[in-house]
Amino acid sequence: MEVRATTDAPRDTGADTIVVGVFEGKGIPHDVEDGALGALVDSGEARPGFRKLTHTHAAGRRWILIGLGARDDLDAERARVAAAVALGRARELGARTLCWELPHKVPDAVAGALVEGTLLAAYHYLDFKSEPGDERGAGGPGVLIVSAHHDVAAAVEAGHAGAAAANRARDLGNAPANVLTPETLAARARELDGVAVEVMGRAEIEAAGMGAFAAIAQGSDHEPQLITLRHDPAGASGPLLGLVGKAVTFDSGGYSIKPAARMHEMKFDMCGGAAVLEAIGAVAQLGLPVRLLGVIGATENMVSARAARPGDIVRSKAGITIELNNTDAEGRLVLADCLTHARDEGAERLLDIATLTGGIVTTFGSVHAGLMGNDDEWCAAVVAAGEATGERVWRLPLDPLYDELIKGRYGDVQNVSEGRKAQSISAAALLHRFAGDVPWAHLDIAGVADDLGRPYAEKGASGWGVRLLIELVRLSTGAP
Repeated sequence: MEVRATTDAPRDTGADTIVVGVFEGKGIPHDVEDGALGALVDSGEARPGFRKLTHTHAAGRRWILIGLGARDDLDAERARVAAAVALGRARELGARTLCWELPHKVPDAVAGALVEGTLLAAYHYLDFKSEPGDERGAGGPGVLIVSAHHDVAAAVEAGHAGAAAANRARDLGNAPANVLTPETLAARARELDGVAVEVMGRAEIEAAGMGAFAAIAQGSDHEPQLITLRHDPAGASGPLLGLVGKAVTFDSGGYSIKPAARMHEMKFDMCGGAAVLEAIGAVAQLGLPVRLLGVIGATENMVSARAARPGDIVRSKAGITIELNNTDAEGRLVLADCLTHARDEGAERLLDIATLTGGIVTTFGSVHAGLMGNDDEWCAAVVAAGEATGERVWRLPLDPLYDELIKGRYGDVQNVSEGRKAQSISAAALLHRFAGDVPWAHLDIAGVADDLGRPYAEKGASGWGVRLLIELVRLSTGAP
């Protein structure tokens, strides 16, 4: 979708469909006032309640009026939702060029959020549909214009970049595992502009002493890929930020095999890695002056004669031995070596993102991701980034007492707690051993990576975390 900002009045943009937000207790904005629109408001047909919709035809174009609720309640997330709902009506009306009239005296972030909500809601994964347009709701406007009284081009550009990156991550997540393999994920990384990429295969991973990662990968015929991305633009300053992503492109559970029901959804187990990859690509596109290191561990977790067995003990790159008591708790082994690799590459702050535990789904459903970490300031920055992008996180404790749950009987640590106690926290406690004293945050996105249930991301891969990571990087520059 083509996206642009303008200071022209909506009726002067050439759009065939214009969206106007209506606040409670307010009329139609004076610059789009029209007798027919005013009559809709006066009659009560145009309801200001949040997400309430009506439309009319006037002056040779379509007008969609959407309720925004109380003015004081309008924030970026409500703007995303309103934009998604309005897009649905625009599709029904056959809109080709859609113009949003930015409400007066709202933050520029609302302009970016309108773009995000529209583009995210416009997404459909159709790569394997035989007939074009046979997916319900596909199609719609090809052009989006945001009309404002002042220049909001920067906010619109940022919203466009973030939503487009999230949609690319959704493409990766929605692709079937026979298409999206570790090797094809590495190939996508090599396509990024402005990002230096290095890829290690099985032999190099083993030679580097990454016994934890190698153990998970050994059951698959596909080569594991350790993907390292670097963004180091001229003039960049501040600490080197290390973003680490789990990318298990298909997780059968290994010998601790998953139930057949919903196993097909285990293609989504690479969504953390996809978020890191596409976020770094967007940061490079936006030219943010930040030093970034990305580390993505890509592999399958399969059953075979070569696969790791429950009870195996493996030695990680950090020298810590891990009892592999459940092969379906594989992601933390992949992340363990990836975190060590990021530290060895000089990362001064770390964040890992992974579809890690079913426990986090039980705790938060699809509303929040779980956040754990060892540094209050860094975790607060992650929370702030999530609030800005509508990707909400909730911090859980990481008390040293939880370390007792992962003490190994034969090795240094075990990969699951006895009786599955504190499932999500004990997994983070294991990762903490490999993050060490570096400021570190862990995002468990198992509940939000797919089937998010939001108007702009209902089914399939959600692209969750891409926009949060971009915002976190932006905040690290000191931007307000």
